[in-house]
Amino acid sequence: MADTLTTQVAVLGGGPGGYAAAFMAADLGLDVTLIDVEANPGGTCLYRGCIPSKALLHVAHTITAAREAAHFGLNFEAPKIDLDRVRAATKEVVDQMTGGLGQLSTARKVKYIRGRAHFEDPNTLAIFESDITEDFLKFEYAIIAAGSRPMILGPLIDSPRIMNSTTALELKDIPSTLLVIGGGYIGLELGSVYSALGSAVTVVEATDGLLPGADRDLVRPLAKRLEEEFEEILLNTKVASMKDQKNGIAVTLEGADLKKPTRTFEKVLVCVGRRPNSSGLGLKNTKVAVDKHGFIEVDDQRRTAEPNIFAIGDIVGGAMLAHKASHEGRVAAEVIAGQPAAFEPQAIPAVIFTDPEIAWCGLTETEAKAAGRKVKVSRFPWAALGRATTLNRNEGVTKLITDPETHQILGVGITGAGAGELIAEGALAIEMGALASDLDMTIHPHPTLSESLMESAGAVFGTSTHIYRPKKDGAA
Repeated sequence: MADTLTTQVAVLGGGPGGYAAAFMAADLGLDVTLIDVEANPGGTCLYRGCIPSKALLHVAHTITAAREAAHFGLNFEAPKIDLDRVRAATKEVVDQMTGGLGQLSTARKVKYIRGRAHFEDPNTLAIFESDITEDFLKFEYAIIAAGSRPMILGPLIDSPRIMNSTTALELKDIPSTLLVIGGGYIGLELGSVYSALGSAVTVVEATDGLLPGADRDLVRPLAKRLEEEFEEILLNTKVASMKDQKNGIAVTLEGADLKKPTRTFEKVLVCVGRRPNSSGLGLKNTKVAVDKHGFIEVDDQRRTAEPNIFAIGDIVGGAMLAHKASHEGRVAAEVIAGQPAAFEPQAIPAVIFTDPEIAWCGLTETEAKAAGRKVKVSRFPWAALGRATTLNRNEGVTKLITDPETHQILGVGITGAGAGELIAEGALAIEMGALASDLDMTIHPHPTLSESLMESAGAVFGTSTHIYRPKKDGAA
């Protein structure tokens, strides 16, 4: 075969799963080729997902914090927003991080091909739209890390006024009115950004609550705050139709008690989930199996039905999170290198970067109820937390899900400022099989938000210092 490259491990996709797999394989002494359409590794997460969105959420948080400083007697004028500079600063963050990954790729001697790949057979990739002259890549092993893309559902129309989670991050302008379709984490995060920048935001969610799947007691503090920040939150509501007009998008809604079913919005943001990028990879030329939803089927080692081909990240389903993909990538690389490894996490933390943040890991209270599993739930309200009071952010709560007999920690949930930073301790506790008493006896610094974890552990035994729960008659 003419114009052919060879490699031990070919990685398709340069996102957090793909580059983690490539770097790990290289660290283990394997010859690695990483293929992606961008100039540097980073994938959706860095180029048009988690990183730019968090940069914009920082902007939103700064605006909100300045406004709320009035509580402490600090009054600022309304911010003058330089949208060009906001976009430029966000791009600088992306460029810095992706450029750094490019340097790491070079340092590890990972061959990076900018282009697209298609399976010709279980050991050959065709390379398209690439920056190299070779047309094919022969490999011993392949790791598919092609990720996912925004899902398109509902009565959508072709209009520049319709945005998805990718185009919304371009921040072309700040619409006076914005409809967000979908009350999941992407819709609420981006809705919070646009609201802080000046848009009147309306959220439409088809179910009876925001963030479906999350425990309701964790969602309540956020829902209460968003009800104040957003123009309106419409639950049990769907979009029946949309029509492009000169002054915006005319949207007809379906739901209970809608006083005004047809409304006009300057722009509409559609955030109803993501779907795997499994089409167009030439998987039919292999034994790789794909389920009815387009997800690639893998075992605990992330191996597909084709023994030398692995798959990781969003494309295999489960929690569609960057850190889950990275861990899977490292597992796949270790397996290829001949090491005993499997993807068997006890807790995959999830974080919603709204204000307040919501984070959880391990077993949730909702899951326990659905499975009929007996658990003990203990909560520590941040109204009793000194550090939260100094921040004027008492709306938070920290909860533990424990085994009622052994007191082993099964799940942790946190709502409040910095919850995403705090949840790692909970994930570690679950992975180590820690008991509530272990967390209770661990001295936490005062005054910090981390004390809420220690206090919630004490609440398991009714001995939390800063809350009092009278023991029932006959209780130990």
